[in-house]
Amino acid sequence: MAGTDSGNLKTVRLWRDAALRARKLRSNLRQLTLSAAGGCPGTDQLDSPDAPQLVLPANIGDIEVLNLGNNGLEEVPDGLGSALGSLRVLVLRRNRFARLPPAVAELGHHLTELDVSHNRLSVLSAEVVSALRELRKLNLSHNQLPALPAQLGALIHLEELDVSFNRLAHLPDSLSCLSRLRAVDVDHNQLTAFPWQLLQLAALEELDVSSNRLRGLPEDISALRALKILWLSGTELGTLPSGFCELASLESLMLDNNGLQALPAQFSRLQRLKMLNLSSNLLQEFPAALLPLAGLEELYLSRNQLTSVPSLISGLGRLLTLWLDNNRLRYLPDSIVELTGLEELVLQGNQIAVLPDNFGQLSRVGLWKIKDNPLIQPPYEVCMKGIPYIAAYQKELAHSQPAVQPRLKLLLMGYKAAGKTLLRHCLTEDRVEGNQGGEDKKSHPPSPPPVSKGIEVTSWTADASRGLRFIVYDLAGDDSYEVIQPFFLSPGALYVLVVNLATYEPLRFPTTVGSFLHRVGARVPHAVVCIVGTHADLCGEQELEEKCLDIHRQIALQEKHDAEGLSRLAQVVDEALARDFELRSASPHAAYYGVSDKNLRRRKAHFQYLLNHRLQILSPVLPVSCRDPRQLQRLRDKLLSVAEHREIFPNLHRVLPRSWQVLEELHFQPPQAQRLWLSWWDSARLGLQAGLTEDRLQSALSYLHESGKLLYFEDSPALKEHVFHNLSRLIDILNVFFQRDPSLLLHKLLLGTSGEGEAENRGESSPLMAPPAPSQDALRATQLHHYVEGFLLHGLLPAHVIRLLLKPHIQAQQDLQLLLELLEKMGLCYCLNKAKGKPLNGSTAWYKFPCYVQNEVPHAEAWINGTNLAGQSFVAEQLQIEYSFPFTFPPSLFARYSVQINSHVVHRSDGKLQIFAYRGKVPVVVSYRPAKGVLQPDTLSIASHASLPNIWTAWQAITPLVEELNVLLQEWPGLHYTVHILCSKCLKRGSPNPHAFPGEMCSGVKKQSPLWGDGYQRVAAKGELLSQPRPEGVAEIICPKNGSERVNVALVYPPTPTVISPCSKKNVGEKHRNQ
Repeated sequence: MAGTDSGNLKTVRLWRDAALRARKLRSNLRQLTLSAAGGCPGTDQLDSPDAPQLVLPANIGDIEVLNLGNNGLEEVPDGLGSALGSLRVLVLRRNRFARLPPAVAELGHHLTELDVSHNRLSVLSAEVVSALRELRKLNLSHNQLPALPAQLGALIHLEELDVSFNRLAHLPDSLSCLSRLRAVDVDHNQLTAFPWQLLQLAALEELDVSSNRLRGLPEDISALRALKILWLSGTELGTLPSGFCELASLESLMLDNNGLQALPAQFSRLQRLKMLNLSSNLLQEFPAALLPLAGLEELYLSRNQLTSVPSLISGLGRLLTLWLDNNRLRYLPDSIVELTGLEELVLQGNQIAVLPDNFGQLSRVGLWKIKDNPLIQPPYEVCMKGIPYIAAYQKELAHSQPAVQPRLKLLLMGYKAAGKTLLRHCLTEDRVEGNQGGEDKKSHPPSPPPVSKGIEVTSWTADASRGLRFIVYDLAGDDSYEVIQPFFLSPGALYVLVVNLATYEPLRFPTTVGSFLHRVGARVPHAVVCIVGTHADLCGEQELEEKCLDIHRQIALQEKHDAEGLSRLAQVVDEALARDFELRSASPHAAYYGVSDKNLRRRKAHFQYLLNHRLQILSPVLPVSCRDPRQLQRLRDKLLSVAEHREIFPNLHRVLPRSWQVLEELHFQPPQAQRLWLSWWDSARLGLQAGLTEDRLQSALSYLHESGKLLYFEDSPALKEHVFHNLSRLIDILNVFFQRDPSLLLHKLLLGTSGEGEAENRGESSPLMAPPAPSQDALRATQLHHYVEGFLLHGLLPAHVIRLLLKPHIQAQQDLQLLLELLEKMGLCYCLNKAKGKPLNGSTAWYKFPCYVQNEVPHAEAWINGTNLAGQSFVAEQLQIEYSFPFTFPPSLFARYSVQINSHVVHRSDGKLQIFAYRGKVPVVVSYRPAKGVLQPDTLSIASHASLPNIWTAWQAITPLVEELNVLLQEWPGLHYTVHILCSKCLKRGSPNPHAFPGEMCSGVKKQSPLWGDGYQRVAAKGELLSQPRPEGVAEIICPKNGSERVNVALVYPPTPTVISPCSKKNVGEKHRNQ
């Protein structure tokens, strides 16, 4: 059926009521289902090259229902007409008939139902059609019919006719003679006007003319007074005639995907209307004609241009379903809470900031969607959890004394030596470098810029009179910090990108500006970014202007390039959707070959999300010199004005429940204030003290995370059980490992060793990792220097040296173990020599930090050349899954991923860009290939190989690695990437550009296609190729790049689906925790 919302509309069932009634009546008839030789009932033989043979059994004269569907038949069995004297229902769907079999005519005197859908009919025999005089139901859908014969009008008993998904440009005049027709389906044809023949069918109750280019309706459509269900989806209607409003029997009306800007005033006469779909039109105002329709139960107004909803909507008291998503609504009327019968309320993709009071009265709402709104009250985190949580929040707010706490997280980002640290000092300490202009400010003589200590966090009260406070994060610019920077990027923050104007050159834009914008956009879609140029005093006036203009120009070009790229991808999806599914599945070279409309719409929605959530880049570039107090003050004023802009940061001034404020205070009181982090249960106990139940705690923690007060990664399976409230200590610990300064590391080790010696002199025991660390005499500076060298070159450190580095944060052996476990969960390091779940038995634990690995390629094992462990050559099939990143590749992804897979592999060998390892005895290789040019994407691939009979072992080896990567990618909601399985034949041939099998395949069963080899195809209804079952019966798939080569299906589909679909952007973190 047509209509983009058909998967969600309950009334789709109404459209097939007649079919269901027929099935109920048919259930008492004597039935027989036959399959071709060698096949099974219900399987699809469409792709078999030879016509199957089907033999009728004896003694079938009393059979009333015969199903020969899904057999690939080109002719019916001999003797069919003479053998079935009692047949009433014949099903021939999903075969290869190019014409109606003559034997059907022999059954005409008693046949009442005929289904010849999903065949190859291009013409209907007038002789056969005229013989079917007792026919009451005829299904000719999904064929290639350009016209219908005039003899169709002779079927005077016909009640249901389905000719959808054909090539009909008109209907025969004789159709008007079929006075008993109750249901007609002509959707997805080539009609250019509403067929006048249909206007003569006074008994018509159900009509679908969707997806035809009608462009208008006749005035005398009012003649169809019996019509109850009418589908006009995607018919290019701009207006409705007044006669349309005379269809007084209408109960279900689909008008979605048209160009309607208004409804006629008489539309309110349709008083029997229960379901109305007006989605994807051009309505700018809520149609007033809908308000008197008191019997309306379902109303769909998605994807219009509505700016408000009238308060009189409360008069639609029987409304069960209301979809208002993707409009321009800024508020909802207070009266909407009177619609207490609502079961579905969809509001996502609007501009709603505040929900009406007493929203909890809508307690029956089960389907609730509110994301992509700038919600302030209740907060976004509360609204996302559902109506009961909104009700509890509003109840608490009404009985508490809330206080406004304006606080905004501000992140300083930029390339190394951009001037972030000096800028932070000058802003937060109200100081200037040197004395210019005689300003009454604390001035300091010119001095070298302060050395960054790594990532630092500072609280800055920017406006004491208004209490506005920034939590300032200074994100170090050195490449070594890239692996931990993403942990601090969060929604609802102000991002300040700092650029050194003195050293800036146009050719350096990609590294100093462009890459940072891509990174922020991938991690935090729709983030607010302000560009600040430092060292303005070192540039001449003209030079300063030219550099600022160049940055502005290149930002605009990059944004335009990215948006156009996404738009092109979305256009390809649109073009694929515009083609008939059968046509789209006819050629393996077609874009999105074999992908279902549902999956295409989901992909289109993803592209639309990325297009609608571009970065909010404030312009122009703001030049500043830390030696000029006026420029510094101008920057302060700019940051304050941006922060207080209610459309940019609507949450800044929201009112918070008292319990949230108490929870924050409790986290920073002794004794928990001294701890490095709290468990989720520790926070839950504090929440109970604050009056927050366990299920409402997460919303409060999410707010504290976004405002910069603490870190809480609710969507991370590995970190969701931790609440990092002691930010300064956590950041100090992380900085130790990522400063990449050998002298500083050596200094810390020497201090740590000195402390151990002092403890021994005082007679105190100092527990070290087993075996005991060498004595003070053994830990000479040369040995420590060796450890530092190994760390910076290979990322290796033993546990006892890590303890020395982390003094005074580590007080006991247990502290060290907990901290190392945390670093592993964060994806920063892994233990080299600890078997899964086994103690080390006295040996020293060594840890590897993959981001420090310098060798480009690991040691190549023998298997890479096609030999097994014993050195014997074997015929291997290559299995390779490739992730492609056309716009940006998260800089920390490969390093963190190499940690996450450690629990799944053994005997690994790491390089900077590759990992060789084994899953049991099966080899795997993970490779990252950076883009070599602007037009080439970055790629990350996971590969293995095995002999074809044992290829399941290769799948078993790489599937957990794929799932781990999918989990990591959930942290980058604004990242566009694709997933493909590379053709094993192309890989074996050494092709530099192997064919990539698509990540999505279709639902249902396809017609004959040159891509698929012998057998049939039945693919799962939804999901990526990796997340759907292997199609039954398909043996081989032809590689489109070389039609003579066939790829075994086992090299394209996994034996069982992966747990997580590669392109799904779902939340992998648990939203509720159970004891």
